[in-house]
Amino acid sequence: MLDFKKLPLDAQLTALLDGETTPEQKHDLEKRLTTDEGARRLYDKLRTGTDFGKHRLEDVLKEPVPLALVRSIKNVQPPKTPVASRISRPAMKFTPSGPQAIAGALALLIVGCCIGYFAAGNQDGLTGTQPQAIDTIVNPADWLADVTAYQRLIARQPRHIVEVPASQAEEISTWLTSTVGVAFRVPDLSASGWTFQGARVLLAGGRPTGQLIYTSADGDLVSIAFLKEGQLQSPDTDDFKETIRDEIGLVSWHNAGTTYVLVGPSSEASLSQLAMEIATAI
Repeated sequence: MLDFKKLPLDAQLTALLDGETTPEQKHDLEKRLTTDEGARRLYDKLRTGTDFGKHRLEDVLKEPVPLALVRSIKNVQPPKTPVASRISRPAMKFTPSGPQAIAGALALLIVGCCIGYFAAGNQDGLTGTQPQAIDTIVNPADWLADVTAYQRLIARQPRHIVEVPASQAEEISTWLTSTVGVAFRVPDLSASGWTFQGARVLLAGGRPTGQLIYTSADGDLVSIAFLKEGQLQSPDTDDFKETIRDEIGLVSWHNAGTTYVLVGPSSEASLSQLAMEIATAI
């Protein structure tokens, strides 16, 4: 039987994206994503490519059938007499074995994801624009779901919560502004008991999103994520909307064409007050 662990990493991650892994394989891959930065970046790229390919296929399926083709099909005349086969050949039946079926399915998955991934890359190269400049519609629900997932991920690895530490403040400002397309200031939350640790860029809703990370003396973690509002589909107009997703609390708001969300423990009672403080400082 085909050994899943001997497959290339991109094939394993593709199977994970498509829900084709066993619970044990899924657990092993998710554990690796928490510690392997290269694997996590490859996973993000594959997911972006898969989403792009899926959206392109949906667009193609929505295109109307050309009228000329419809007319030509309707005007085809059936044959007057059936054409009999001169030679009778026995029907050949191919029944793939278990390993052959699994290998074929994985090959199709890899080819599909690669087509979507490279198509997305070629589109960026043809237009000559940075990824954040593409006017891709982002569903706010998907964006918040991804931000929540990243929050859970970094909370479980306290030694690797940032990509650029707070000591490199100038690089953080230049890096996030050029990647996300949003000018900002790092809020000082020390008076509220939160220490700035650094920043990272994540893919939320398939788009680059900036994230500022803070920790408390008790070891709790909060983050400020932000995305250009022009890329969101029908953004919520209610400011400081609070949502709880299990152990994660979120407070979102909008300002100057940017959507922000403060993410932290749902048990933290001061999240809304902290969000208002951030809104005036960022």
